[in-house]
Amino acid sequence: MAWARTKTAMLFVVIIALFVAVGGLVGEYAFNSWLAGLVIALALSLVLNFVSYFLADRIVLWSTGARSVSAQQAPRLAKIVNELAPQFHLTAPRLAIVPTQTPNAFATGRNEHHAVVAATEGILRILDDRELKGVLAHELAHIQDRDVLLMTFAATLAGAISYAAQIVIFSSLFGRGGRSNQNFLVVLLAAITAPIAAMLIQLAISRSREYRADEVGALTLGDPAALASALGKLEAENQRRPMNVGSPAQSSLYIVNPFRGSAFASLFSTHPPTAERIRRLQAMRSNYAYRPNVRGPAVAAARRPARS
Repeated sequence: MAWARTKTAMLFVVIIALFVAVGGLVGEYAFNSWLAGLVIALALSLVLNFVSYFLADRIVLWSTGARSVSAQQAPRLAKIVNELAPQFHLTAPRLAIVPTQTPNAFATGRNEHHAVVAATEGILRILDDRELKGVLAHELAHIQDRDVLLMTFAATLAGAISYAAQIVIFSSLFGRGGRSNQNFLVVLLAAITAPIAAMLIQLAISRSREYRADEVGALTLGDPAALASALGKLEAENQRRPMNVGSPAQSSLYIVNPFRGSAFASLFSTHPPTAERIRRLQAMRSNYAYRPNVRGPAVAAARRPARS
C-alpha cells in the first residue's frame, strides 16, 4: 500500500511539472511572458477543479442516468452498505441505482459526507451477497481514500494541459510574427506530446488507485475471493452486454470498464487488466484465511503479508 501511495504521488509530481511547462509555453508564445502563461493556466485549472469538486456527484448521477434511492427502495443494497461503512470508518453514503442491465457499480462525491454509491440493476441481479459485498467494499475504499477527488484533480490538470497546448500550437503556427524559428519545431513537438503524456499519466494514476481499492476493500472485508469472483462475472457480462447509457469518458468511474473498445483502445484503459486484478486478489487469499465474522486484530494481521 505504501508503494501505491508513493507511485501516485510521483505521478502527480510529473503531471504538475507538465502543467507548469505547458503554461510557460503558453505565456512565451501567446503573451511574451512565461509567468503570464503560467498564471492563466493555473487560473483555468482552479476554475475546472472548483466546478468538478463541488458538482462532481450531481454531474455524474445526471450523466449516467442514476436515480437516488432510499433504504426502503433498495433494501439489499442499503443493508450491505450500512454494514460495511463502519469498517471503513465512514458514515453510510447515499445510494443510487443506474437503470441498466449491464452489471457495474461506482462511487462519486468529493468526500464521505457527499459520497454516493451507485449500483446498476444488472449487478444486483447477477451477484450473490458475498460478491456484492466485495464490490461495495471496493467502492467504499475509493471513498475512504478520496480517490474521486484525486482523479478529479488529475483529470482537470490533464484537461488544462490539453487546452494550454492548443493555445501554444495555434500561437506557434499563426502568431509568431518576427519570432526566431530556431526552437519552433521543438516547441510544437512539446505542445503536441504534452497532452498525450498527461493523459497517460492520468490513466496510470487511475489504474494505481484501482489496484489499491481492490486491496484495501478486500482486506477490510476480510474476503479477497469475494471480489475476485465478482470481477470475473462482471468482466464477462460487460463484454457480452456493454453499457448503453453514459459516455466512454466516464469509464474510470466504474469498477470494470462497461464500454466496448478495440484492442488498441485497451492500451489507454482507465482500468488495469481484470485478469491481473483477479490474480493479485487470489495471491492475497493465499495469505489470508476467509473469516467473515472476525474483525479488528485479525484484519490488521492480514494486512502484514500483503505489504511484502
